[in-house]
Amino acid sequence: MSEIRPGFHPSAQFNLGHYAVEEKLILRKLAKQWYVTNAGAKFRLGATSEYKYCLIKPNENFKEMFNLEREIVVIFSPYKELQPRTLDAIDYANRTQPDLRVEKICSIIFSNDPNCETKIKDLLKQDQESQIIIPINYDEFQQSTDPFFIENKFRRHFYTRDLFAFESPLKKDLYFFGRTDIIHKIVNRHQSNENSALFGLRKTGKTSVIFKIERTLEKNDNKSIWIDCQNTAFNQRRWNEALCYIIHLIREKYKQDIDEHCTKIGASKLRFKDESKYTEKDAAIIFEDEITKIYNVFEKKSILLIFDEIERITFDVGENEHWSKGMDFIFFWQTLRSIFQKLNSVFSYLIVGTNSMCVERPLINEKDNPLFNSVPYSYIERFDVPQTKEMVSKLGSFVGLKFDEVIYSKLTEDFGGHPFLIRHVCSVINSLAPVDRPFIVDRIVYAKAKKEFSAKSSGYFDMMLGILRDYYSDEYAMLEYLAIGDMEFFNHFALGSPEYTQHLIGYGIIAKTNNVYDFKIDTVKEFLLSRNKYKKVNLTTEDMYHECEERRNKLEPKLRSLIKSQMKARFGEVEAKKKVLAFFQSEIREKISELSLSEILSADKNKFLNFLQLKVIIYGSWEVFQHIFMKDQKSFDYKMDIVNTIGRSDSHSKTISKDQMSEYRIAMSWLDDRIKEFEG
Repeated sequence: MSEIRPGFHPSAQFNLGHYAVEEKLILRKLAKQWYVTNAGAKFRLGATSEYKYCLIKPNENFKEMFNLEREIVVIFSPYKELQPRTLDAIDYANRTQPDLRVEKICSIIFSNDPNCETKIKDLLKQDQESQIIIPINYDEFQQSTDPFFIENKFRRHFYTRDLFAFESPLKKDLYFFGRTDIIHKIVNRHQSNENSALFGLRKTGKTSVIFKIERTLEKNDNKSIWIDCQNTAFNQRRWNEALCYIIHLIREKYKQDIDEHCTKIGASKLRFKDESKYTEKDAAIIFEDEITKIYNVFEKKSILLIFDEIERITFDVGENEHWSKGMDFIFFWQTLRSIFQKLNSVFSYLIVGTNSMCVERPLINEKDNPLFNSVPYSYIERFDVPQTKEMVSKLGSFVGLKFDEVIYSKLTEDFGGHPFLIRHVCSVINSLAPVDRPFIVDRIVYAKAKKEFSAKSSGYFDMMLGILRDYYSDEYAMLEYLAIGDMEFFNHFALGSPEYTQHLIGYGIIAKTNNVYDFKIDTVKEFLLSRNKYKKVNLTTEDMYHECEERRNKLEPKLRSLIKSQMKARFGEVEAKKKVLAFFQSEIREKISELSLSEILSADKNKFLNFLQLKVIIYGSWEVFQHIFMKDQKSFDYKMDIVNTIGRSDSHSKTISKDQMSEYRIAMSWLDDRIKEFEG
């Protein structure tokens, strides 16, 4: 391909009549560095707002620096006040061009507003998925003599934005990667009049997939409706009222289509029943009639009903009793399944959630589950190395990060192909990288970012694994024991209940290779191991010594802090100090009497305060501490003695039996659990 040289394409150069004088000057100055391929056009938004756009192509330097291959849309906004509708103008101009012609990742806007840069930044804060917009003031550009003016503008707006740190589901294609197989599978099933279900842990991208399915259907003028089952407007309704609410959602979303249909057939409006008519006896009949009416409005195009957060209306786990304990789940799905089979091609449904029990359990309250064996289901797929590379390299190139090839496989392995986790560790990399870019991300940078991310990511893992902890406690326990290497316990459950491992494999947490189970997400293993390392079995004598001393040394400062906070809260600083001093022998009391309460309880300042003395203070002030230790003074006394005896470093010359180790763990866990709520 020939090198792009600055200037005008002939057809653009002689087609500048719709530009104002100062805009022509801007274009001619722009053409000294860029190639203006198309002079574009003038267009209106609303009754009064008028904009112009053109297309420009970057030179080789810009291509390399910002990973820009296609043409870029340039918008001209002549107004002294930049308004939010300017973003609509950018979207409009981009939509007028074929996807393969222009760069969807960024646009340039020339504005007559001297504060356009600040205003664009404020507007973009409200739209996480917006493209990168380079705002340039008319006068600022014309008066600049800096040959790197535009390049510096691009650097500022590309390299200061973190394209990895998305928290919310993706509603646009711009930053959506992967998952094409599952999306095409579900869309094809719908078009073949088949139902589907999709499950996955939290933050695995289920809602982003839903939005992508809807966009895919819309491109072919197919219809869909998203039913958010966590919305109280839906889950507070009884099963028959929920059917009416689905019709309401469709009518609201496609009101324009329905009105145009009425105009075409010469009717004032289509008649729909009020919710009061959706009685338990008549709801199925009315829903069938009204969904058929809408199907005819859509010129006999099937409607996809997408039920997201399905567990909110699922038996046993639903948020309202009529769904979780009553018969509403059965009646609702009996009705939908029956009408679906009868009407054949009017609608199909997609069930999405974290909990697959709604399609797995054959019986509900001794009644047949209408969804059992009637809806094929799958788990949301993880990224493989090529998909990880596509996402990370693309987003990285826009913010000036170049990744060593090995990093893509490390990201996939360490985070199990989980795009949310991969993006967020890359966000840490972005924060660690210097301002001067492009910057190479190598093993050393990656290791540092992974360590930093792991140190602060426990909340992500808690959220992801919450579904297992809350609904699949046996599977969660299996993961815990797999993490600590207790294969005897894990295999016992795996052999006895194969469905347990099916869930864990389906969620993409573990894999089975050569009849051996292991974690697919190494960071989840590390997280669970850190939470359960004191459950490990088959310890060596040295392991036992190390655990006992480590846990005792962690408990001691917690007890010191607890005594300080509780005594001070009960008696005040001065009186609390007197009461604590009273527990020391007179000769020691004299030596430490000048210390403050904090210093008396400090290991650095007071060498006379040991673990046993801490027990004496709490035991002797039981009225202050009894609420913490469940008013069980004997248990506190006994367990503190066990920890003090076995956990001391001078006990390492003695042998610790398995029974003693078990007793120590029970005692330590009891004390830890009691203190946890009052730490800090």
